[in-house]
Amino acid sequence: MERSVITLNRFILEEERRYPEATGAFSNVLQDLTLAAKLINRAVNQAGLVDILGETDRENVHGEQVQKLDEYAHEVIVAAMDHGGHLCVMGSEEAEEIVPIPDRFPVGEYVLLFDPLDGSSNIEANISIGTIFSVYRRVTDPAVTRNGTLEDCLQPGTDLVASGYFLYGSSTILVYTTGRGVHGFTLDPSIGEFLLSHPNITFPDPGQKVYAINEGYFGRWSEAQRNLVRRLRGDAGGDDGDGFKLRYVGSLVADFHRTLLYGGLFMYPSDNRHPSGKLRLLYEAGPLAFVCEQAGGKATNGEKRILEIRPEELHQRTPLFIGTAEWVEMAGEHLAREAAAGA
Repeated sequence: MERSVITLNRFILEEERRYPEATGAFSNVLQDLTLAAKLINRAVNQAGLVDILGETDRENVHGEQVQKLDEYAHEVIVAAMDHGGHLCVMGSEEAEEIVPIPDRFPVGEYVLLFDPLDGSSNIEANISIGTIFSVYRRVTDPAVTRNGTLEDCLQPGTDLVASGYFLYGSSTILVYTTGRGVHGFTLDPSIGEFLLSHPNITFPDPGQKVYAINEGYFGRWSEAQRNLVRRLRGDAGGDDGDGFKLRYVGSLVADFHRTLLYGGLFMYPSDNRHPSGKLRLLYEAGPLAFVCEQAGGKATNGEKRILEIRPEELHQRTPLFIGTAEWVEMAGEHLAREAAAGA
């Protein structure tokens, strides 16, 4: 007998029924976001056939060349989300300032922050890329100001309502959490629906001894970070009998998704060119940290829990150590010892 098919819409509806006070607004946010992801997925799959590959002639707020698909994904998400009456403001990695809700549309109680297309530098190589998102509740008073403000966006991860990501790869997958476990849905292209494929995702115990980091930046790191990598790969013992294996894609969503399913440690530390780290707290590190913790893992900046960092800027950066709780703790302890020893 074929197993029961649970669509994303059915799953959202059943979750909503568990809470009599639910208005359905949050469910609509997820449904609208899913529509945007389907449109982005279609564009990604057709990118080599239409004029949507390559770079635009402009740089984003981070000084990075904007890819055509980056721009398209940003525009699609804004167009899908700005009119439903469920959001009061948005923030995008591709926009320097907050993205307001147009005056002609109603506003709601939620805040949406997103990275429209993470890993976009890998687009032309056909490597998996993704959309990362997070949802907060509004904290400003709508009686004072109609639209949400920067204050609504600058909330710590401990206040998250939901976060997750869409991964566009050999299959298209949605992984998200609302603080009650992590669930994964795979897009069935024959019917255009996301179906529950990975219920109640947790980090495996024991997980694989795998680390992910861009070792091309080895010379830019602190000596403590270099020693941590040497330790992981077993250099000190002269063999790799107890060492970790290196697996690195270079696409944050893809690297994190593999780490989530198999276990391991993903690291993007600070370096001498990016002393505050490279990844964006609100658009990348925070949303993935919430998913990670809900699956039983940990996420820190090397010292502090990512979800406890209160952002001061919309595009604030941070180092990131994320994955199996044991390995993240080990990395933090190692860095603390080395710092105390003056490394």
